[in-house]
Amino acid sequence: MPGWCFADIWEEIAAASPGRPAQIQGERVIPWGQFDRRANAIARHLLDAGLGKGAKVAAYLYNAPEYLETYYAAFKAGLAPVNTNYRYGAEELWYLFDNADAEAIVFHASFAPQVEAIRARLPQVKAWISVAEPGCPTPAFATDYETIAAPGTDKTLAPWGRDGDDLLLLYTGGTTGMPKGVMWRQDDLFNVLGAGGNLLLALPPLVSPAEAGERARAWDARAEGAPEPTSLVAACPLMHGTAQFGSIGALVGGGTIISLPSRRFDSEELWAEVERTGANSISIVGNAFAAPMLEVLDANPGKYDLSRVRRIGSSGVVWSYENKQGLLKHLPEGCMLMDSLGSSEAVGLGGSTSVAGAEARTAQFLVGPNSAVFTEEGRRVEAGSGEKGLVAVGGFIPVGYYKDEEKSARTFRLFEDRRWSVPGDFAEVAEDGTIRLLGRGSQVINTGGEKVFPEEVEEALKVHPDVRDAIVVGIPDARFGERICAVVEPRDGATPTLAELAAHVKSRLADYKAPRDLVLAPVSRAANGKVDYKASRDLAIKRLSEAVG
Repeated sequence: MPGWCFADIWEEIAAASPGRPAQIQGERVIPWGQFDRRANAIARHLLDAGLGKGAKVAAYLYNAPEYLETYYAAFKAGLAPVNTNYRYGAEELWYLFDNADAEAIVFHASFAPQVEAIRARLPQVKAWISVAEPGCPTPAFATDYETIAAPGTDKTLAPWGRDGDDLLLLYTGGTTGMPKGVMWRQDDLFNVLGAGGNLLLALPPLVSPAEAGERARAWDARAEGAPEPTSLVAACPLMHGTAQFGSIGALVGGGTIISLPSRRFDSEELWAEVERTGANSISIVGNAFAAPMLEVLDANPGKYDLSRVRRIGSSGVVWSYENKQGLLKHLPEGCMLMDSLGSSEAVGLGGSTSVAGAEARTAQFLVGPNSAVFTEEGRRVEAGSGEKGLVAVGGFIPVGYYKDEEKSARTFRLFEDRRWSVPGDFAEVAEDGTIRLLGRGSQVINTGGEKVFPEEVEEALKVHPDVRDAIVVGIPDARFGERICAVVEPRDGATPTLAELAAHVKSRLADYKAPRDLVLAPVSRAANGKVDYKASRDLAIKRLSEAVG
């Protein structure tokens, strides 16, 4: 076959197990057979609108079944789905849709005002499809999503067919520059997500799409040894790679994706849905999700039945050791907390696994089988040398950034006569081969000639009993070039002082890494839990200037 295509796999599962849930959101349950037929209908509409091979289909949606249906439809028709950050303003949206050459845009109707503001500047768009919401009907310029999808249709296949070179575009960034589209071939993404295998279940990779259907039948028949499919609560936004790639991987295994009913993350709702649906997996992004999750469990011990939870996975930001320890006290024996080191451009850089009695330390990762750490000149960093280097991953990696050869050349580099993805994360390699993540080079603080990675200071601050969350930024300093400022969100009723927090950091790190300024304020994070360093730095400078004035 000409490479792996997700639609081929999912169609086999839908045919084998049409009645098993593919997606759940609140009272909505969409079985695999319906998931398949609805996606067929959307795919047919896109083709009838005139979209050609490889045309881009943007999903401007909250977490909802329509998100993954839109992706499935694009895969079926040999089109390329494109994620859209629903927090963007009109100009950012226009840039993304224009840069991606989007020819179809599927959007929740509550976003109609933002779409209307830029629609005239997007003449290449051939199909506007709106998901109606209570109080927000489909606007006149768009076609109603449910009207297209509800009747369903049989298998949709474009004249050009499908192959493993068909793309998925994952747009990333925006805080340090304009968003850039990472081009993933479906075949590469399928393989980097495990090729349908599961090490936890001793499940080997798929050998054909038909085998995915055979596995689904085996589970439905409760055949001896048939592994239970993943039932994944996508707690973080599907518009970002962590939940999106995790969901795609779970569907490859014939699983079920559960979207939370609300549009703002609520830990009480999350645990209630885990209990109600019997979910066995949860997808989050670090402490921004895990901290309030633990707070709810600590405040309500034994309230929720979590006996089926087998895995909580996080990627994209550091997840603290202390939080993992706290969660494991509430979770069933054998539950694994999987912390993945990776990014939109580099999946599988490394990982750590925590179970009760064997908790991995913060920011310590086992290097993936295709990963290494290199100096900026391309020399491999030796274990135990104490040298800092850039984490890189080879093997199945993206083609590059869409329409940006310059950025592609900076990130996708040739070391040791092999192509690597080098997203910019610095690390050290310990004697045992594990790596200690230091942080992204673009955020490093240069204070008096010493380089300080914000993330290691942030993790030191977060374990202080009065700190709920923290971001560390560099602010201008006439003497040292930059000085370290901590933006700290205190726990309820707490008022930590700079002296207290600086002393706490010095007890764990070198003295020069301690903050010299402190701003107490809510921490600014994106919907995916990642830090908005620019906004935090601007806030710190403003608050400190006001205090002086």
